[in-house]
Amino acid sequence: MFPTYDVIVVGAGHAGCEAAVAAANLGAKVLLATMNMQTIAQMSCNPAMGGVGKGQIVREIDALGGYSGIVTDETMVQFRLLNRSKGPAMWSPRAQSDRMAFALNWRQKLEAHPNIDFWQEMVTGVIVGGKGEKDKRVKGVYTGLGMEIPGRSVVLTNGTFLNGTIHIGEKQFGGGRAGERASTGLTAQLQELGFEAGRMKTGTPARLDGRTLDYSVMTEQPGDEHPGRFSYTDTPPLTEQLPCHVTYTSPEVHETLREGFDRSPMFNGRIRGLGPRYCPSIEDKIDRFAGRDQHQLFVEPEGRNTCEIYVNGFSSSLPEDVQYKALRKVRGFENMKMFRPGYAIEYDFFPPTQLGPTLETRLVDGLYFAGQINGTTGYEEAGCQGLIAGMNAALRVQERDPFILKRSDAYIGVLIDDLINKGTEEPYRMFTSRAEYRILLRQDDADLRLTPMAHALGVRGTDERMARVAEKRTAVEAIARELRDHSVTPDQLNGYLESVGTAALKQGVKLDSVLARPGVSLEGLADAVPALRDFLAPYDAETVNLAEVTLKYEGYIERERQAVEKMSRLEGIKLGRSFDYEQLTALSKEARQKLNQLKPVTIGQASRISGVSPADVSVLLVHLGR
Repeated sequence: MFPTYDVIVVGAGHAGCEAAVAAANLGAKVLLATMNMQTIAQMSCNPAMGGVGKGQIVREIDALGGYSGIVTDETMVQFRLLNRSKGPAMWSPRAQSDRMAFALNWRQKLEAHPNIDFWQEMVTGVIVGGKGEKDKRVKGVYTGLGMEIPGRSVVLTNGTFLNGTIHIGEKQFGGGRAGERASTGLTAQLQELGFEAGRMKTGTPARLDGRTLDYSVMTEQPGDEHPGRFSYTDTPPLTEQLPCHVTYTSPEVHETLREGFDRSPMFNGRIRGLGPRYCPSIEDKIDRFAGRDQHQLFVEPEGRNTCEIYVNGFSSSLPEDVQYKALRKVRGFENMKMFRPGYAIEYDFFPPTQLGPTLETRLVDGLYFAGQINGTTGYEEAGCQGLIAGMNAALRVQERDPFILKRSDAYIGVLIDDLINKGTEEPYRMFTSRAEYRILLRQDDADLRLTPMAHALGVRGTDERMARVAEKRTAVEAIARELRDHSVTPDQLNGYLESVGTAALKQGVKLDSVLARPGVSLEGLADAVPALRDFLAPYDAETVNLAEVTLKYEGYIERERQAVEKMSRLEGIKLGRSFDYEQLTALSKEARQKLNQLKPVTIGQASRISGVSPADVSVLLVHLGR
């Protein structure tokens, strides 16, 4: 009934969709298996993409040929560039999405791909072959109907569905998402194969009827005046934006919520999985921060053609009557009607230290994990893992070298390196602070960094993208050259310099030296120097902004590049995967255990493993004759 697929992707959430596209765009024949074809690319929690650290990931996915950025641009209802008051390394795009349009757009793109087939059914196990305990290879998947689908590689992207349990107050029932059943059988089989499993928890807030809210007493939060986009392609500009709103909880709201604490699964021990530290439930917030009188709530529309509202900041697993009573005491919610209550969900995950840098498991060749199965949280974190796992599954089948991103290449490289070397005991979320080279990993240059890599691999559709990259790089160099060559006199610029609070010129200088000053912008210089304004006129705003950042922070960028070169020497020193570190008695006992467990590929990777000290790294270098 089924052909032998190159790549079988299990689960059609954000990780699964990107995995299917990534493998298919490398020429692999892909089967995307999902329990429900109607929930492909469902935004299970908030209807938004991007944010601090996450927006950079979406741009990187796009630069590598993934679809998340394109789908977001085509279905967003609001765009904001966050952290504009900080340096450009912190600027992070975020879009409010139309939930229904987002999922439909993703499905249409998947169905239009000639290399992707679909199958709607629960996958209950993986088919594993091999000659012995240390020679396990994936051969396909088993389904709930007892069917066997052959495949040369398998990517598991099960999200919150593995033995998922939903909690609402004292009620609990099986489910991977509201209204959908959990996936069973797979965890037990993987444990029999030798995998270690754990339990995590996440949650979501109530959904409200927007027609019953009083927005006049809330603070409106509009999108940017000139909205940007995520994709480096010609996606349509956003012309009509929907506003979000901000309101706050109060001591009265907190007291009402506390009335339900004795029935809360978080406080009575029914929930044992660890939840996301940086996205706690409302009951967790008022318990941990008892001294605070209010917490901010973001009132977010679910789309253009619905009145449904998402209450960002009010995730809860309290009984539904307590949620309802407390929400009605929030300013602007006095007459609200609820569509459904919030809930918590517990699910199985597999500690990601059991994976290599391609996201292939160490125990079974050709088996890859991506998304929440690895202990992460967020659409963006899931999508980028799916992309890397899908690419590497296809490359493995094609007997080509793996595709591995370093920490200095992309936020995606940081995320995967953190997961496989440090693991995670709570849902992992990306922040700019996790990237030590974040000045090099800005959201404005992901295409310059990553599109050449995708093009070299032969990713479908990157020929046109490479032409854009070359054009953009040439334009940035031309603008930089103009600023370095263009001299200005004090009378041309002193009026502008005084207006931004910086010292006046005493003699003629080149424009690039003035741009390096705090408070000085390229736009301001162009207003003061008509010749510069005329020169910049043909270039688009994104290219001009990139040129400005490149010049203004040139010294910092160069310093970070030097740090990368220093670390890359360690990344270039390979370690044998079969080496027994117990032989090196000069290593600490913990280092020997961790190194044997994780089998790092390079000295650089070994240096980032928790428990491996600088002294241990020196021992390894001496052993290798370095």
